[in-house]
Amino acid sequence: MFDGFKPVFDENSEILILGSFPSVKSRETGFYYGNKQNRFWNVLREIYGEDFADDTDSKIFFLLSHKIALWDMVVRCDVKGSMDADIKNESVADLGDILSKAKIRAIVFNGKKSFELYRENYNFNVKTYPLPSTSPANATFDKAKWTSAFNEILNYEHI
Repeated sequence: MFDGFKPVFDENSEILILGSFPSVKSRETGFYYGNKQNRFWNVLREIYGEDFADDTDSKIFFLLSHKIALWDMVVRCDVKGSMDADIKNESVADLGDILSKAKIRAIVFNGKKSFELYRENYNFNVKTYPLPSTSPANATFDKAKWTSAFNEILNYEHI
């Protein structure tokens, strides 16, 4: 049984990005998307036109300064390897905790598994963006879908 990571967020967070569960490499590095082959951090660098170091503190600073919260839908599970299909006996994240403390107005899903678990367990009145996984195992990754979703999210006008 493996435990996932704690969520990264603060009361100013507006965008919640949800993955499924940390990969073996991420568990080894101790932070989200620790596999250098994963496209996640580079996609965010491109979307925001900003570079930041690869250390955990720099990544957390980047996320919070752009009002991004980061977590996984699975907080505990049995898993061999890094594939979502191998996740068993999962415990799902309590998203109500983040949504009650932050101003989340959009939820971005990094891959199918996180979106499926969300639909099975939640129905919050928040705009959702199911996007292709940034995993190196996803040969059909389409960065344009991420860019389009974030363009919509970032151009949202507060009422």
